[in-house]
Amino acid sequence: MLGRSAARRSAATPALLASLAPRLARNLTQSHPQHTDRVHSATVAVVGVGALGCAVAEALAAAGVGRLVLFDADVVELSNLHRQLLHRTADLGRAKVDSAAAKLVARHPATSVEAHRERLTAVNVDMALAGVECIVDATDGFEAKFLLNDAAIRLQIPLVHAGVVRFLGQVMTIIPGESACYRCLFGAPPAPGDVPSCQEAGVLGSLAGTIGLLQAAEVIRYLSGSGALLTNRLLTYDALAGRWRHVRLRRNPACPACA
Repeated sequence: MLGRSAARRSAATPALLASLAPRLARNLTQSHPQHTDRVHSATVAVVGVGALGCAVAEALAAAGVGRLVLFDADVVELSNLHRQLLHRTADLGRAKVDSAAAKLVARHPATSVEAHRERLTAVNVDMALAGVECIVDATDGFEAKFLLNDAAIRLQIPLVHAGVVRFLGQVMTIIPGESACYRCLFGAPPAPGDVPSCQEAGVLGSLAGTIGLLQAAEVIRYLSGSGALLTNRLLTYDALAGRWRHVRLRRNPACPACA
């Protein structure tokens, strides 16, 4: 059973919807009203409300996404504040989903925000994500990333993946049945201790924000049906060298998830 936080908004009222026009007057999707309608009618799940998730959720709400469903089981810690931009010193000890939802609702009242202080597992992930239009992987662990990949394939829901550690970040989009998935690229989670996590190795705060905003751009492109998605390619950024790179991907015909 999924636990729901009190930080939840009901559907936006007509007056709030009317307020979107001036808010989005300089948003690129505003030049195509059908794009704005698609974006505002969408429900997006953001799994993880740390560095990536804060950047993604803020950008999606600002772009007029109608409903955000947030998942994170953790609380705000002091070491989070250099990169998790929806959280403040006053939020220390508070559930991340509650902290993030409160800021998003205050800034973007036309967006409905639903907060789940819950860790997704093999038991609850399908029920939690069923019915959303897009899943954002803003997690910081391999097990969670493979869990979301496999759930997205089963549920046939597009997934926008990202990861950051130290000075390195990456983004890719997975369209089930059409593009390479996370398992096509990485196979299986590494053994514990083989690859350092973000918590162990640290991350450049501005890098996490950059990669999270790229994820948000992917979601908007998908929802609006405009532009080219990062499918069958992995976009990487080395913030230390200031270098971007595209890695071409192919579906694995023997992939245990998507073949």
